Amino acid sequence: QVQLVESGGGLVQAGGSLRLSCAASGSIRSINVMGWYRQAPGKQRELVAVIFNGGSTTYADSVKGRFTISRDNANNTVYLQMSSLKPVDTAVYFCNALITTGYARNYPYWGQGTQVTVSS
Repeated sequence: QVQLVESGGGLVQAGGSLRLSCAASGSIRSINVMGWYRQAPGKQRELVAVIFNGGSTTYADSVKGRFTISRDNANNTVYLQMSSLKPVDTAVYFCNALITTGYARNYPYWGQGTQVTVSS
């Protein structure tokens, strides 16, 4: 059984910062990609940022220069440092990871989501 547990969401004023964390636990052999997605009310879930096992990263254009994704491979944890937050960043943020266990290779797991609200 694998679990992704997120933390760090909350309410912040525009221009402020938040740091999200997501820790994976369970019968994990390896983790390939880890990333963050978000879903605003009435909208589809969208990619925010991903980081590969080797450290390369990809960001949505809307967050480039403001958000930074990083990971701690020793602790199976991914972070999202969010700065210069805007009201349009308000959404539920979900952690995602492609995890290899004894049963499946690169299976996608999701966290439960954490709410980020940016007030104007």
